[in-house]
Amino acid sequence: MNATAIIINGIAIAGLLIAFIKDWKKAIQSLKMAGKSFIKILPMVFIIIITIALLLGFVPPDQISRFVGEQSGMGGVLIIGIVGALMHIPALLSFPLASSILENGASITAVAAFVTTLTMIGMITLPLEIKELGKKIALLRNGISFIIAIIIAFIMGIIL
Repeated sequence: MNATAIIINGIAIAGLLIAFIKDWKKAIQSLKMAGKSFIKILPMVFIIIITIALLLGFVPPDQISRFVGEQSGMGGVLIIGIVGALMHIPALLSFPLASSILENGASITAVAAFVTTLTMIGMITLPLEIKELGKKIALLRNGISFIIAIIIAFIMGIIL
């Protein structure tokens, strides 16, 4: 186990101990709520694991590298940015997928584009946004978010 995992788990355990000391009934209620949330998200976790397995099983690393690697340039970043914008998975679950494509040849810029568009763009929720915000504002927000996400990706590519 690495140091980061130890620190995170240590903080979680300390917080849980403090919660039990302060009010054990609320602490148990919180654990029950957390368990229910975990059970609700479990199917999505399995879908992501299957998606990663299929991606890595059917798409060789050299293909991933060709489409979204360093040599793919702006086109590869835009492709994976669009994929991220179209996917509807919790951001927390996108990180294992992003890690897998990074390990298999994707560039840091492409992975940054994937994660930022995934979290900033809501193509699946666009109809609800249009209903609540109006068509012009919803499309403008998503368009500007996409541009900003791509800029963030290129900045990350330069920094890292």
